[in-house]
Amino acid sequence: MIWEPEYETMAREDLEQLQLERLEAVLSRVYMHVPFYRRQFDDAGIEPDDFRSLSDLGNLPFTTKNDLRKNYPYGMFAVPLRDVVRVHSSSGTTGAATVVGYTENDIKRWSGLVARVLTAGGVTKDDVVQIAFGYGLFTGGFGLHYGAERIGASVIPISSGNTKRQIQILEDFKSTALVCTPSYAMLLADTMYEMGVDVNALSLKYGLFGAEPWSEAMRNELQSKLNIIATDNYGLSEVMGPGVAGECLERKGLHINEDHFIIEVIDPETLKPVVPGEVGELVITTLTKEAFPVIRYRTRDLTRLITDECPCGRTFNRIEKVRGRTDDMLIIKGVNVFPSQIERVLFEVEGTEPHYQIIVERKGALDVATVLVEATEEIFFDEMKLQKGLIDRINKALVHELGIGMDVKLVEKKTIERTEGKAVRVIDKRKM
Repeated sequence: MIWEPEYETMAREDLEQLQLERLEAVLSRVYMHVPFYRRQFDDAGIEPDDFRSLSDLGNLPFTTKNDLRKNYPYGMFAVPLRDVVRVHSSSGTTGAATVVGYTENDIKRWSGLVARVLTAGGVTKDDVVQIAFGYGLFTGGFGLHYGAERIGASVIPISSGNTKRQIQILEDFKSTALVCTPSYAMLLADTMYEMGVDVNALSLKYGLFGAEPWSEAMRNELQSKLNIIATDNYGLSEVMGPGVAGECLERKGLHINEDHFIIEVIDPETLKPVVPGEVGELVITTLTKEAFPVIRYRTRDLTRLITDECPCGRTFNRIEKVRGRTDDMLIIKGVNVFPSQIERVLFEVEGTEPHYQIIVERKGALDVATVLVEATEEIFFDEMKLQKGLIDRINKALVHELGIGMDVKLVEKKTIERTEGKAVRVIDKRKM
């Protein structure tokens, strides 16, 4: 158990003083050691010594993923490569990969922050943690592995894939905590049902899920199907990996490790701060990263800040579960739509399976979307009248939630491909 009340329950005034001291130090370091940031500061006419309050951070330019790609592979490092003991990378599926580095101190700090998140989610040294994230350049597997070991828990580094083997390990090794994407947890739950596995006979108590947006409806479904407490955790490779924020057992937002990160929420169009509680794009500044500090990094993730007190006693501000990404947003019939909104609707319509995909195409000057929905066998193989009734109910629910109707197509169970990592919710044929 990693519980650090001297930090996690700090008074806001003391926390902001600590943040300011750490911010001043990191700005001086990046100005001295990262040519990209030195140019950014000079172009803006700003020197690190100009900072007197946290509000001054808003005077600095943003850092974007494109900036990281332009400086691939090591151009953003603030220490010599000989001091870097670990290198991770994003997948590069939407462009050139981004590369991040860690010093020995970074690794220790990362392990501690992930341990905080796991502790908040209920994990102790008495737990057996099955990590079904991929191990490799992706930060999720290693980050959560070392965090669990830091607590003193028993770790099963099974990695992703081989679903039936995963289930056998859950049964035989008495795993009490499952770590993976929520979509893969759903696949495990569905496969267990098909295999006739008695979920109540498992030792599983906790599910710590992340790496993709997921709705409250999916949380409820996972908790019911796996008989667990499911919590969300947040991180991204460009900032550190997992450990940036995580839910406590209250499940009322993700506590940000604010002694190590400064969070801003901005309007992605105007780039100005939004009112606390309003949805906007998350921007993160690292305060303690040595090898790869980032200043005002635009995550593209959409959330809102929660500043009221949490019953758990932690005083760090929280963020709401990520709703989606600005680059995942679809504009259909002039309306902004996120896959997570469609997911929420489908979970509430009886007769559908929790698997869907959105196909986006361009017809003439308009973008159109078709929602493929897996129907239960009873519906799919029954008379057309029942299928039409289900489609009508889905459309009515979509109109109520989104303000627009969409083309809905029912498909057989298991028609939509299952993944062992992040679910592919949108297929954009406009780019093919």
